[in-house]
Amino acid sequence: MTGASNRPEPAALRLVMAQCNLLVGAVAANTQRVIDAALHARDALQADLIVFPELTLTGYPPEDLLLRPGFQELVDAALARLRQRVTGIHLLVGHPELTPDGRFNSASLIRDGEVLARCRKRHLPNYSVFDEKRYFVSGSGYSVASVAGVSLGITLCEDIWMPEAARGAADAGAELLVNLNASPFHTGKGDEREAEVANRVRETGCPVVYVNLVGGQDELVFDGESFVLNAAAATVVRAPAFEEGLYPVDFSRGDGRMAPLAGTVCPRPGELASIYRCLVLGVRDYVTKNGFQGAIIGLSGGVDSALTLALAVDALGAERVEAVMMPSRYTADMSLEDARLEAEALGVSYREIPIEQPFAAFLDVLAEAFAGAPVDTTEENIQARCRGVILMALSNKQGRILLTTGNKSEMSVGYATLYGDMAGGFAPIKDVPKLLVYRLSAYRNGLGSVIPERVLRRAPSAELAPDQKDEDSLPPYSVLDPILEGYIERDLSVEELVRAGYDAEVVRRIASLVDRNEYKRRQAPPGVRISRRAFGRDRRYPITSGFLHAGFSD
Repeated sequence: MTGASNRPEPAALRLVMAQCNLLVGAVAANTQRVIDAALHARDALQADLIVFPELTLTGYPPEDLLLRPGFQELVDAALARLRQRVTGIHLLVGHPELTPDGRFNSASLIRDGEVLARCRKRHLPNYSVFDEKRYFVSGSGYSVASVAGVSLGITLCEDIWMPEAARGAADAGAELLVNLNASPFHTGKGDEREAEVANRVRETGCPVVYVNLVGGQDELVFDGESFVLNAAAATVVRAPAFEEGLYPVDFSRGDGRMAPLAGTVCPRPGELASIYRCLVLGVRDYVTKNGFQGAIIGLSGGVDSALTLALAVDALGAERVEAVMMPSRYTADMSLEDARLEAEALGVSYREIPIEQPFAAFLDVLAEAFAGAPVDTTEENIQARCRGVILMALSNKQGRILLTTGNKSEMSVGYATLYGDMAGGFAPIKDVPKLLVYRLSAYRNGLGSVIPERVLRRAPSAELAPDQKDEDSLPPYSVLDPILEGYIERDLSVEELVRAGYDAEVVRRIASLVDRNEYKRRQAPPGVRISRRAFGRDRRYPITSGFLHAGFSD
C-alpha cells in the first residue's frame, strides 16, 4: 500500500482511507494487514486516523463462516491484538460483533488499547447479492466520537444510502461523516454511489468520507474508488478504481466547520475499461486466492475464448496460462490459424490435441445403442464433452484452473453443453453478453492487438456440425441480447417486450429457453458479476416450476 506524506500545517485532522484487498475467512492475516497499514499511516503518513472497509477482519461477505462455532472467537482475539499492537493512532475497523442481543455488523474506533466508540449497522441489505438479515440484527446505524478534536459520525455501508443514520449523527454533533463499505461493482455503480452520498451531504451539511473495499471474492468484485465529498457535495478526493492503497485526506477547520482539502481525484475509467479491469481483477483474485498454479483455456479460434485468454494473461501473466486447441472433423482451417495467432500474440504455452480419436471411440461404443436414431445434438455434445475431459485432465495434472469461455447470452438460453464447454472452475465472461464480448475484444485490441480481426468479423459458430452457425439455433445477437437484457435484468414480461417491438414468437421462445435452462446454470462454475442481475447470487429461480414465463394464459 502506498500514499503521500508531507502533512500540511495547520491541518485539523489527517485521515487515511485504507482501500484493502482482503481474503474472506483469513482473520489472522487480515488483522496483520490492518496492523501493518495502521503503523505505516502513523509513522510515514503522520495520520491521526486510519479507516478500513466494512467487515475488514473477516473479509466480505463471510457468509456462513459467521455461523461456525469459534469463528467469532477468532474475531474477538483479532480485536484484542489490534488494541495491543496499534498505538499512537486512531483505528476504525469493521468486524462482526456477537452479543446477548444478537450478531451485529459493527465497526470499532480503537486508540491505545481502548475501544472509544462502536457503530452497529442499522439497514441490513437483503436484496440482489446481499443476504445480511440471515446473519445480523439491526443496530442504531451510527455512532459519534471525537478524533483529534473533531466530532466524527461513524456509519456503515447501507446506512449512508438512507437518511436516518447520517441525520442522527449530524444531530448528535458530528462535523464529519465516515462511512465504511463493502460495495461491489456493477456497471455505473461509481456514479450511483457518489450521487446518493451527495444527498446525505445536502441533508446534513457534513462532508463525507466513503471508504470502500477492493478485490475479487467469488462472483463479486469490489472496485474501491473510495472518495471524499465536501460540504458542497463536490468530490474533492477519489482513490483509483481496482487498486489497493492508503490515501491520506487532510481537513481544516474554518468558520466553525470541517473542510477537506482538495486532493487527487482519480478519473473514473470509462465503461469498457471498468468492465475489463473488473474481469481481470476477478480472475486474478479467484485464481490466486484459491491457490491455483495458473489457468488453462480451451481455445477455439472464436471471440469468446480469445477474450477469455486475453483476460487470463492480463490477470496472471503469460507464463501462468496455457491455451489448448482441440480440433474436430468440423473445425475450419481459419479457426486453427486464428487460435495459433492468438496464442503467439499473447505469448502463452500452446498445444493442439485433436478430438477425432476419442470422438470416434465414443461413437463406436454407442453404435448399438444409437442404431436407427438420426444424428442430432447428441453427437455435438459428445464432441464438447471430449474436450471437457481433456481440459480437466490437464487442469488436474498441472494444478491449473480451467477457465470456461461461455458468455451470458449462451448461458441464458442454454446454448452450452453440460460437462463439455461448461466444465471448469471459473467462468470469467459468464455475465458478459455476446455483443459486449465483441466490444471488450475491440477495447483490448486497442491496448495492443492480440485478437485477429477475422475473429471479430466472422459469424460465430460452435463448429460441432457441418457449416454450423450460432444463428442456425438462435436469433441474431443484435436481437437476442436486448431481449435477454429486458427479460433477465429488468424483469420485463413477454407482453412488455412484444409491446417494445420484438416479435412475439421470438420473445416467447427466448423466455422459454431462459426458464428451461436454469438447471444448467445451477451446475455452471461461478463467474465475475458485472451487471445488476447476474446468474447465481443475484438471480435465483426454481428449476422445477409451473410459472407461465410467457405471461399469457393458455
